[in-house]
Amino acid sequence: MILGIFVGILLILSLFFSCVGVISMYRFPDFYTRLHGGAKCTAFGVIFAIFALLLYSFARFMAVEGENHFPAFFIHVLIAGAVFLVSGPAGNHALARAAHRAGVLPEPAIADALEEMEKRGKGVTA
Repeated sequence: MILGIFVGILLILSLFFSCVGVISMYRFPDFYTRLHGGAKCTAFGVIFAIFALLLYSFARFMAVEGENHFPAFFIHVLIAGAVFLVSGPAGNHALARAAHRAGVLPEPAIADALEEMEKRGKGVTA
């Protein structure tokens, strides 16, 4: 019973971060900020969903007697999570680099803020 509550909380957190990622894709002004917002929020959404899956499968493992598929499921979820957590940032980096090389610039307000920071000596290093 108590594990079910924790699984529900983890799934709600996963849903929250995934929805924030979707909202950031709609609300942010340019490609780079949309990419950043979507990547961070969906990564947290996947992490909480993986924790919920692992906790649920552990609860099923404790409840079921006889033949159980918990170890195989546990390993599959961990592998899927690791693949996502490695490929997600790598894919987003590739998208940002391709956009930068293609000449896609940030919104003028963001570019002006970056130039202002560089003038003050708090510049961003390439």
